[in-house]
Amino acid sequence: MKALCLLLVLTISSTLCVDKNNFKTCDQSGFCKRLRPFKPEKSQYSLNLDTVIVHGNVLSAEVVTVDIEGEKKNVLWHYALKLTALVDSTFRVELDEADPLYPRYRPELALGEEPTADGLKLVSNSNGKLILVNEQGNKVIITSEPLKIEFLDLNGEKAVILNDNSQLVVEPLREEEGTWSENFKSHHDSKPRGNEAISLDIAFPDADHVYGIPEHTDNFHLKTTTSGEPYRLYNLDVFEYDLDSRMAIYGAIPVLYSHGVKRSAGVFWHNSAETWVDVVNYADATVVSSLVNLVTGGHQRRVDARFMSEAGVIDVFVFLGDKPADVFRQYSGLTGAAPLPPRFSLAYHQSRWNYVDEADVRAVDDGFDANDIPADALWLDIEYTDRKKYFTWDMEKFPHPADMVANLTAKGRKLIVIIDPHIKREAGYFVHEDATEQGLYVKDKDGKDYEGWCWPGSSSYLDFFNPEVTKYYAERFQFNNFPGTSKDVHIWNDMNEPSVFNGPEITMPKDCRHYKAPQDGQDGLASFWEHRHVHNENGLRHISGTHQGMLDRSDGQYRPFILTRAVFAGTQRYAAVWTGDNAAEWGFLQASVPMCISLAVSGVSFCGSDVGGFFKYPEAEMMTRWYQAGAYQAFFRAHSHIETKRREPWLYDAATTARLRDAVRRRYALLDFWYTLFYEHSIDGLPVMRPLFQEFPREEETFTIDNTYLLGDKLLVRPVLEEGVTSVKVYLPGKDSHTVWYDVDSYQSYPANGYMNVDVNIAKVPVFQRGGTIVPRKERVRRSSALMAHDPYTLVVALDGQGKAEGSLYIDDGETYEYKSNKFIYAKITYEPSAMKYSFVNEEASYPTRSWVERIVIAGIKNPPKSAKLSQGGKQIPLQMTLHRGNDVLVIRKPTASMASPWEILFTY
Repeated sequence: MKALCLLLVLTISSTLCVDKNNFKTCDQSGFCKRLRPFKPEKSQYSLNLDTVIVHGNVLSAEVVTVDIEGEKKNVLWHYALKLTALVDSTFRVELDEADPLYPRYRPELALGEEPTADGLKLVSNSNGKLILVNEQGNKVIITSEPLKIEFLDLNGEKAVILNDNSQLVVEPLREEEGTWSENFKSHHDSKPRGNEAISLDIAFPDADHVYGIPEHTDNFHLKTTTSGEPYRLYNLDVFEYDLDSRMAIYGAIPVLYSHGVKRSAGVFWHNSAETWVDVVNYADATVVSSLVNLVTGGHQRRVDARFMSEAGVIDVFVFLGDKPADVFRQYSGLTGAAPLPPRFSLAYHQSRWNYVDEADVRAVDDGFDANDIPADALWLDIEYTDRKKYFTWDMEKFPHPADMVANLTAKGRKLIVIIDPHIKREAGYFVHEDATEQGLYVKDKDGKDYEGWCWPGSSSYLDFFNPEVTKYYAERFQFNNFPGTSKDVHIWNDMNEPSVFNGPEITMPKDCRHYKAPQDGQDGLASFWEHRHVHNENGLRHISGTHQGMLDRSDGQYRPFILTRAVFAGTQRYAAVWTGDNAAEWGFLQASVPMCISLAVSGVSFCGSDVGGFFKYPEAEMMTRWYQAGAYQAFFRAHSHIETKRREPWLYDAATTARLRDAVRRRYALLDFWYTLFYEHSIDGLPVMRPLFQEFPREEETFTIDNTYLLGDKLLVRPVLEEGVTSVKVYLPGKDSHTVWYDVDSYQSYPANGYMNVDVNIAKVPVFQRGGTIVPRKERVRRSSALMAHDPYTLVVALDGQGKAEGSLYIDDGETYEYKSNKFIYAKITYEPSAMKYSFVNEEASYPTRSWVERIVIAGIKNPPKSAKLSQGGKQIPLQMTLHRGNDVLVIRKPTASMASPWEILFTY
């Protein structure tokens, strides 16, 4: 969120850039330097076929490493292998030491719930190979020596191969104290357990590209890393991060997908330690591909990846797809879909570091009304607190927080306040006193309360791996413990990588100690987890505690909204995510799109960037384009640094303010569309923001497009991301399926035919509705989304080549969990030449909405009906229609159909 190097010297620098010297390269990361060159001709790991047992959905067996001396084989280490068949064409492979010196950490919070078992049958055990098959018919072939595991698709072709390049490594824990320590700059890592790294290579035959492993700033499709650094997964607070980079930043989700014309597949590397990932795409112009072409006589479609982690066990889930939507669903099925968010959170948010006092908040709030710009939330950064002490208020600047909140909620708006994980070490501060007395802090390597440096100065960090800490922390959110808050105050969790200004790589030392549940016979190094084991899971623990506290404060009645910066697998179950400390530069605007697409396919659909850039000041054109882009990203918040010029929308010239107003109002018009997408995501786990190839998986041109995306399967968005352009190239997919696309402004139709040039003046954003879809809109935009709840709908029907279309609409109260008690409407809307129908998917559910249909726009109509009649509640009402021949649009005005019950419109010709 803030500029770390600035605070280290307590000055503001005029030069903004990442200091790469503060962050490790692979060569500076001991285990990466050690493992990356390891490329043996043959793996040392072999499966002991005499130990194979298949029980239920699990194969278990012994794996050993051997050292060959002449004709003699010496067994060096024993490992336990488990292969588990799971539903939905998913497998899990685990490899751990058979009898480790100390327990090895497995992430405890990433998986949403225990994966569901599938059947597994051993078909063959001969010639040194095992053949197994699951209930769906996917085969697994395990070669015993050297160990290799091949996963086949339903056509019997290899989709994923483990250890094909013999780079499997599980470093055994050993008792050799004092010989393994490492240094980075002035920081010393004692590494008390020694080396414990793991590695596994994964091959994707027939793949054209791989995607995922966010969070990084390069393209959505991942690049070959042989000539540079691997991709790094290690949650870090990186001051104004680099663009087009594989450096680690705030998030680390170790899921990787492959895609080609034949199939999609994927793997989830279930590990929370520092991780590096190498990628080799055989299609790239590299030495590897040249050799392949020399041997094979042509292009080979294949991508190899290799995961290297500092600690943990081999625990990898394999997804066999076989389409993009399948692998995205298979991953979210493991780690959970985002729950339905409160409706306001999908609207527009206004933030700044910092709105200085209650009068400032009131002025900004009034400014939206005076300038006719809707807004749903105002945000307070760290300066609202009493000298950086969380769960307190600066009573000079914010003496009446409850009244301030009430002024916002009277207009349907909310307040978001920041709660960071560092705790100010100040005598008399109740959180610090409690944490010290009750032993709630993370410990240093010597077992004392760890002390670092962050916004408050000297700080310690709550150990969220301790259930007593989570309980204590969650209780701080009770309204009586946090006076001034209410159900309309939501939470921003920042700095939770965790950020430690004076720590190695601006984070916590790896040899700090975290809570571990006591077990008999485990003491010494076995009695705690080191920070190195759990680092990437730390932020997830933080937001989990916040989520629990927000649920408890209202007795589970209201849905929380939380924003987090640190990201790991499973984050989506608790919080939205933003892309961190960007800057008012065109490159950061451009990067926001592939960054959010990558997060979306990795489970985190609720993503956005700081509109306008956190650092620097965006001039009018950039600010306009950023608002236009942000209006079509899930999380839509303007935010800025404390030292930047104020930039509320009305502070620009009148023409620019009008354009920003238009962008925000476009968002509000589609708010029910967004809300429906997130409801459907909570059910099916599919990304809200989608790469084009998800819907068009055989269209090769889409595989590398990451400046254009789909919202659900209905809207195609190509935001204008370039400075000074008067036209942009837009790719319209679906040529082979005769897809038609409609410009959402003009309703002009365009047959899919690849790239086309679209003229873009400063007010234009290329957005197209897919033929065959229906999109709900609300055109009566008010101060906030709450005031629009019962407003009428406009239904935009975009016809396909057969003159048909379908869509959906979700309606509930927008803030409670009453929808879980069937108090909602989820409706299917269909159009065909004879009738348009609005019907409930779940007939047992209902909601007393007062909304109704104000207008129906039917685009692409070639043979308009002569008359139309509304049928609802036993009554039939004739309707008025207007045909616009210039763009083949038929408008049905004021059909007045209630959205609280099913209806039908009948057409005659």
